[in-house]
Amino acid sequence: MLVVELDDGNVAGFVHVIEFNGICHLEQLSVAPQHARQGWGRTLVEAAKHHARNRVYLQISLRTYVDIPWNAPFYATAGFIEEEPTTSFHRSLIAIEAELGVDRYGRRVHMVAPLAAPRPWEDPSAGM
Repeated sequence: MLVVELDDGNVAGFVHVIEFNGICHLEQLSVAPQHARQGWGRTLVEAAKHHARNRVYLQISLRTYVDIPWNAPFYATAGFIEEEPTTSFHRSLIAIEAELGVDRYGRRVHMVAPLAAPRPWEDPSAGM
């Protein structure tokens, strides 16, 4: 989990990334309402992508709502593209969402952002 902690000790937001069976998946991005529209969401997404790249993943995935402006349209501006899920892990997320009924709030999509390989002078084992 990557967290934006402000100078006053308050948390502005966080991003939770899951690594499972060779997959890097952005599970949750959250920014406190009072800190919205200040760039923290984009900063957290870029930090998650940086983390994944340094761990030598070729892409990072996520699931989100397609029609909510701060969901799929936002992620598209951060380099994510809609794609059909191809792994059993990603298909299991769809099944869990269906079981929980989260699609009643709108259509969900699978998105991925391709990641460039780390440069040779970057240490892929270095954490953030």
